[in-house]
Amino acid sequence: MEQTNFEEELDLTYCRASTGKRFANYIIDMIVFYILVILLGIAIGFFKPELLPEGDGGILERIISLICYGLLMFIIEAACHGKTLGKVITGTKAVNMDGSDIGFQKAFTRNIIRSIPFNALSAFGTPCNPWHDAWSDTMVVDEKKLDLQRRKEIFYTELRSSND
Repeated sequence: MEQTNFEEELDLTYCRASTGKRFANYIIDMIVFYILVILLGIAIGFFKPELLPEGDGGILERIISLICYGLLMFIIEAACHGKTLGKVITGTKAVNMDGSDIGFQKAFTRNIIRSIPFNALSAFGTPCNPWHDAWSDTMVVDEKKLDLQRRKEIFYTELRSSND
């Protein structure tokens, strides 16, 4: 009997997370990010107020904010195998194009790309394929659909085995 690698047969286009779920991930993750920034600002203001910037929120502060957001998402996705709080809540996950978990390097690449201004605008469209996915060869999938695809392939493999 010929062994097949069912990972190669997965229909990941079927498993792709919807634009709505991707948007929910973004909103949840941004809320978490800003809560952390506010808590950090309060802590710095309490212990070392001279370190707080006195700027008016100009472009430099926005770029620093984008980079910090990308770094935070990188740390979370690398530690949690492609998941952030938003992805946990919506049941989605970032994976490689073959359905396997992303590694440290892919998590870094996809999340540093998030620091590019207007990256969020690249997510509009159906299917949702923002720059941080396209340029890092990753995608966000619905975990339930991915699990169904894997079960289907295991079922067919077992069915073929029992008929041989």
